Amino acid sequence: MSAWPYTVFTPILTRSNTHDGSTTPLACAPMLFPNFRATCSSPELQSCRFIATPSRLCYFRDDSRYALRAQVPAGLNRKEAEIYSRLAPERLPHHIAIIMDGNGRWAKRRHLPRIAGHRSGVAAVRSTVETAARIGTSALTLYSFSAENWKRPKGEVEFLMNLLRRYLKMELPTLMENNIRLQYIGRQHELPQEVQERMSWAREMTERNTGMVLTLALNYGSRTELVDCFNALVVEASRNGGIEHMKVDERSIARHLYTSGLPELDLVIRTSGEMRLSNFLLWQVAYAEIYVTETLWPDFRGSDLLEAVEAFQKRERRFGGLVGDNGHLL
Repeated sequence: MSAWPYTVFTPILTRSNTHDGSTTPLACAPMLFPNFRATCSSPELQSCRFIATPSRLCYFRDDSRYALRAQVPAGLNRKEAEIYSRLAPERLPHHIAIIMDGNGRWAKRRHLPRIAGHRSGVAAVRSTVETAARIGTSALTLYSFSAENWKRPKGEVEFLMNLLRRYLKMELPTLMENNIRLQYIGRQHELPQEVQERMSWAREMTERNTGMVLTLALNYGSRTELVDCFNALVVEASRNGGIEHMKVDERSIARHLYTSGLPELDLVIRTSGEMRLSNFLLWQVAYAEIYVTETLWPDFRGSDLLEAVEAFQKRERRFGGLVGDNGHLL
């Protein structure tokens, strides 16, 4: 336990057994305390029975205030673990998408060139990706380079392409360590050839990983995605009896979107305080929750991701229906 900067306590909701006076554990709820001795002397815990193990200290207590919580995942730092301990693991979003905005403003406030903001944004990507994987997120999609970003100065675009190539090589060990599978959405064939080759290499290296799916949206625009989707529907119909037999419904559209195979989108996070979607996942966002933070992307970290998830869990998702007194959709 001395290796931890703080002690992990697991209060366990118990049931008293009248026949022998023993207790039966029913549920666990991890709590974080920075000081072991101060905690043990706290009136809150004086009536508790402690059980020590090599990795955590547990105590039994009959108190309905403690709801079911999972153990804090390994690898989270102290702040992340504190936030995670307030979450309901069974209600974590399966698919999170992030509009990574604010690199330019971050650099401008520091009187630095815009590319400094892009470079600093890599640390934000690393922290966010690792935290998302550690808490068991099924899919994380990052808006990395939009179809409209080609309008930026040539030097900035070239820097972004080179940064992408370096990122894919530099972060591969992190992806492998966290069992992350990498894929892409967008018109990849329009990217520079050397970038396409590096993308293919990184995707092949992670294709056998079975954990979180990390999707980088590159040369992506939701309108172009829908155009490509309907063109694919037409081509498919022409190969199967002609256009007159083409059937278009929500299922067929979803099957031809770039995101086919990914879970339904649950949460969209936008940094830098802007209140717009910027042509990102317009079809998929239909019933997703949207969370906007004033934090600029280079300052965003795993703890910010968990705060967004906490806000997500406080919302009532009705999907156009009504919620009954029991909290379930009618």
